[in-house]
Amino acid sequence: MLIASLLPLLSCYSLGFDLVSGPDETVTLTIIPRKAEGADHNLTSGESRPISITASAAEIDAELARGADGALGQLIASRKTLADQIAEQREAAEAARASSAEAAKAKPATARSTPPAAVAPAPAQSSPPASAKPGEPASLW
Repeated sequence: MLIASLLPLLSCYSLGFDLVSGPDETVTLTIIPRKAEGADHNLTSGESRPISITASAAEIDAELARGADGALGQLIASRKTLADQIAEQREAAEAARASSAEAAKAKPATARSTPPAAVAPAPAQSSPPASAKPGEPASLW
């Protein structure tokens, strides 16, 4: 029953299991998704992170029986969706970086062809007023 309910997940992933008995008749099930043999896509780090479930044996059986519609299937699908979004963002950032580099290369070429702007002369420095006393700040009034 367990294996039959996990067949939809097994078509995309190879699943490793670790079972540990806990207090009060609880069980901790750790599921490790791996790339299925012959799968055409590589797993991202988010998809391949282990998933731990701690509950009674009956509760774990009920949840796993739901297959891809259960919490496990939804979690793996969510991780895949997030990994796809991160990959798209990285591609967009790389494209923006390349576009910015191209624009930066083109900008100096056009800047060289324009004549330099006239530079205004620096204002002449004036001497302190005659009423200024050494060691005291000059008054503006």
